Amino acid sequence: MVEDLVVAAVAVASTGAVYLAAAARVVKQYERGVVLRLGRLRSQIRQPGFTMIVPGVDRLRKVNMQIVTMPVPAQEGITRDNVTVRVDAVVYFKVVDPAEAVIQVEDYRFAVSQMAQTSLRSIIGKSDLDDLLSNREKLNQGLELMLDSPAVGWGVHIDRVEIKDVSLPETMKRSMSRQAEAERERRARVINADAELLASKKLAEAAQTMSEQPSALQLRLLQTIVAVAAEKNSTLVLPFPVELLRFLERAAQTGAEGAAPAPAPATTPAGTESGEDEASIGHA
Repeated sequence: MVEDLVVAAVAVASTGAVYLAAAARVVKQYERGVVLRLGRLRSQIRQPGFTMIVPGVDRLRKVNMQIVTMPVPAQEGITRDNVTVRVDAVVYFKVVDPAEAVIQVEDYRFAVSQMAQTSLRSIIGKSDLDDLLSNREKLNQGLELMLDSPAVGWGVHIDRVEIKDVSLPETMKRSMSRQAEAERERRARVINADAELLASKKLAEAAQTMSEQPSALQLRLLQTIVAVAAEKNSTLVLPFPVELLRFLERAAQTGAEGAAPAPAPATTPAGTESGEDEASIGHA
């Protein structure tokens, strides 16, 4: 009798252990459990921790509640201004309703991926190339709205969408490079012209000031000589001022007027020479 009770107790314990092993489930902190009993959804969502189900009757599906980072493969399309580009993006989303994510869609990850690729192609066709390159924030918001609308019915919330890279053809890259070079050259010429205009005005003012004070020109010449000599050049070309030439010319004229005339050379009187000749002839 005792042996039968022991055997029965062991059998019950074994059965309980097997049932406990089959019914026990552990839901992690970042997961939620959705129970389907005989194919019907149970309204109670199993929270993180230890939980029990009915073996053979209940089926527990765990849904990850973490934010999922999903890269969108590069999509090739033609922009509104007829430029062929390849654009890739990344989508951040998470499940907010585990029951809807299990019941409403077969595979919410695959559904979000396909919807992101389709929406990215649509954004490419509606945008200009300049918008894709410089106005990405607006495009990201539009892409997020396009994805979030259908995802709400799947129990999924689109947290963020970012366009990662825009690949252009090589011919378009060269064209844009030439355009940028031309734009920079135009700016350089405008800046140079403005500088020349300002410099001409300042030079005109300086010339007017120097015309009032002639000695300022001489000082400027000396400053130029000092600046050139500081470079240690082997050849120095020095302009000779016209004012100095005029000064030397006036000094020469003044000296010529004040000088005395040169004395005349001594000559023998013609009568004396004739008398001597005549005396010589009479003596003979």
